[in-house]
Amino acid sequence: MTARTEPAPVRARGARPTLRLLRHLLPYWRRLLPAALAAAGSEIAAAALMATAAWLITRAAEQPPLASVSVAIVAVRALALGRGALRYTDRLLGHDGVLRAVAGFRTRVYESLVPLAPTGIPAFRSGDLLTRLVDDVDAAQDLLLRVLIPMSAACAVTVATTGTAAVLLPQAGVLLGLLLAVAGLLVPALVLALTHRTSRAEKAVRAELAALSVDMTRGAADLAAYGARGRVDARARRVSSRIAALERRGALTTSLASAAVLLLQGTATVGVTWLALRAHTAGALPAVHLTVLAALALISFDALAPLPAAARRLAEVRASARRLADVLDTPPPVPEPATPAPLPTAGPLDVVITGLRVRHRPGGPAALDDVTLRIPAGRRVVLLGASGSGKSTLIAALMRFVPYEAGSIRVGGHELDRAVGADVRRLITGMTQDAHVFHTTVRANLLLARPDATDAELRAAARDARLLEWIESLPDRWGTLLGEDGDAMSGGQRQRLLLARALLADPPVLVLDEPTEGLDADTASAVLADVLDATRGRTTLLVTHEQSGLAAADRIVTLDRGRILTVTP
Repeated sequence: MTARTEPAPVRARGARPTLRLLRHLLPYWRRLLPAALAAAGSEIAAAALMATAAWLITRAAEQPPLASVSVAIVAVRALALGRGALRYTDRLLGHDGVLRAVAGFRTRVYESLVPLAPTGIPAFRSGDLLTRLVDDVDAAQDLLLRVLIPMSAACAVTVATTGTAAVLLPQAGVLLGLLLAVAGLLVPALVLALTHRTSRAEKAVRAELAALSVDMTRGAADLAAYGARGRVDARARRVSSRIAALERRGALTTSLASAAVLLLQGTATVGVTWLALRAHTAGALPAVHLTVLAALALISFDALAPLPAAARRLAEVRASARRLADVLDTPPPVPEPATPAPLPTAGPLDVVITGLRVRHRPGGPAALDDVTLRIPAGRRVVLLGASGSGKSTLIAALMRFVPYEAGSIRVGGHELDRAVGADVRRLITGMTQDAHVFHTTVRANLLLARPDATDAELRAAARDARLLEWIESLPDRWGTLLGEDGDAMSGGQRQRLLLARALLADPPVLVLDEPTEGLDADTASAVLADVLDATRGRTTLLVTHEQSGLAAADRIVTLDRGRILTVTP
């Protein structure tokens, strides 16, 4: 395999990444708007329940006729029931809409990684990339559930309670509105400003810890062999201590802000009650309105209590959005054509490579130089070569993962550099060196290639890969869990499973990159023979360094140092 350069990811700038994140979620607004309305309605119902109950208690103390308070009694019951129903509706609709939105956005982020493979992915460390794809995408749901929905509910309660207080006693409405604005705008803004840098630093340190954890897990044997485990452990402990310090700083800021909101709540309650008492003493305010104003001042701040935590979470979401923008904005190694041309969708198709030259960096040595190769439709061509000969580079060029500076690649008479990369990879795909077996069932691993495949198609692919007999001998058959990266299978079984997945995808041009990687000589020879037998009648490029088990190949091409040496027959 030839060496690859590692382009640096584009760094996102400014506050626009958060707006971009929000735009990705906007298509789900029809599901999210009812949740926001239900949340606001729940908080307003809580405030109205407290105010109505205060009015009812005060009015009942005057011993009026029952008919004069019957409406208030019914209202208290309705508001109590309505508050619970609205809260449940908020949780149900909110989580349903948010989970759908996050699932769609995660797919979008994952799709943006496809054009970066394999040359662009190394710009991100594996643990850091996993953190971006999981934790940073999950931040999108907090943007909706823990930031925007609580803010909308707080805004609705502020308007409703301030307006009601202003109707009952204008000066009380002004004071309450002013203190609510301080608690709902100024305090969260201060939290956001104070936690902005802390959140960015915490995200970076968490990404470093994730990358360290992956490196320590995958390289445990190497670290032990070189006596470096202690140094790496000490580094991981330092990173963990840094995370704990940043979390304590953020928690302290949020706690102080929450205390400030409680102080403002007490100030508003005392101030509004004092103004109401003065108006009542002057005969300008009935007693029932006095208690309503006091209750409104007290209850209105409950909807604002989550805002300091929401502001801190918004700072974290902004940091996550910026990290996701780094992924989304990283340019693919192969730019898309301005006016893409269509490709054929049915096969088998012939592949004609003429004078191909590929460099991994400008001015560097040619990884492929003047490569000319023809794969006739429905024929199986084996590409032989030692590690570093350029085999994987040729496959990457075929799948538009690397650009070529000279020459031509035509599939079914169509030039590949004029087509969209995703269309090319639907046409030319198969089994790559980094193909992964997931910790799930046999059936689920195969269905990755074609989710709508029938049981008969699954069995046919497994039979062609010489895997069906083994699957049916398992205790749980197709429902058997295969373990992390297929560790419950032998090397030969794992490669046959990957071959079955490639056959199930059934692309017009099938590419198989080192299907015998890591196998002993006898198993490798048997797997290669099975591969050639299973791909009969398919346009197939089989890349390997093995010499045996190739008797059934239609053509064998030898590649060395980026040039074709021999073609047999």
